[in-house]
Amino acid sequence: MQIWRAPKPWQVGLVLIAGVFGISTASIFVRLAFAAVPGVSSVGFSLVLSAARLIISAILLLPAWRHLRSSYPSRTSVYYALVAGVCLALHFATWITSLAFTSIAAASTLVSSTPIWVALLSWLWLREKLSPLTLIGVGVALAGGIIIALGGSGVDTVASRPMLGNFLALFGAWMYSLYLLLGRQAQQAGLGLGSYIAVAYTTGALILLPLPGIFNASYTGYPSIVYVYILLIAIFSQMLGHTSLNWGMRWLSPTFVTLAALFEPVGASFLAYFLLNELPAKLTIVGAAILLVGVACAIVGAKQK
Repeated sequence: MQIWRAPKPWQVGLVLIAGVFGISTASIFVRLAFAAVPGVSSVGFSLVLSAARLIISAILLLPAWRHLRSSYPSRTSVYYALVAGVCLALHFATWITSLAFTSIAAASTLVSSTPIWVALLSWLWLREKLSPLTLIGVGVALAGGIIIALGGSGVDTVASRPMLGNFLALFGAWMYSLYLLLGRQAQQAGLGLGSYIAVAYTTGALILLPLPGIFNASYTGYPSIVYVYILLIAIFSQMLGHTSLNWGMRWLSPTFVTLAALFEPVGASFLAYFLLNELPAKLTIVGAAILLVGVACAIVGAKQK
């Protein structure tokens, strides 16, 4: 549906609030799904959740394939979209698995460090210059990440293997950074946004589809509530959350929208505390705050080049 008139500021604000709430619910629904199937392989079940999320999204985007066939995109643009789909699959697989080993606060904060890695990759790959403020932000964010790692080595009320979980969340941030850059390259090469997402989501879904079987995990046989959580992840976290933020970029600067998205770990941590009684280690909270400050500086600095 095309929007002809620009929305009012308060309407954009409400949509962004809904978007941040949506992406904040992902870790909650994942943790609830894990709690519903105690004793199940963490890695295998994580892959089930990851694949199901992308499969549902790919099905919802099936109409976009009709436009893709009629637009005759270049091979280069499709190639970028395919590789982006691989990165997206690895992002969901590692980040969702991280929630089985570390706290929601640590996992959601580390995965929110994406702007830092986008800036560094843009510098290394696309030869884009980094402003002094961005470099400062990178340093501050890395310091926060180290503190989170150190916090995970102490006592934590929920983290069973925090070092492993934190690394998986960080790896998920790296993969999502590549996904964003490859997506930009695909669209600059002539692939429309809808077509790009359709190719990337479908590729990711196809890659993840057979992987649970390697870890002796099945898509069937779980309590009904698990499938409810999977559907909620697709509806709230993906369709409401990510779609709302993408829509917001049409009416606001990317800097403002990205800064708004930094409230995800804050929202996820509050939801985890009130709904799951999950309290991360104090050092983890300090590191998360420092990392978010560094990411915010890097984002603002990117606009000062």
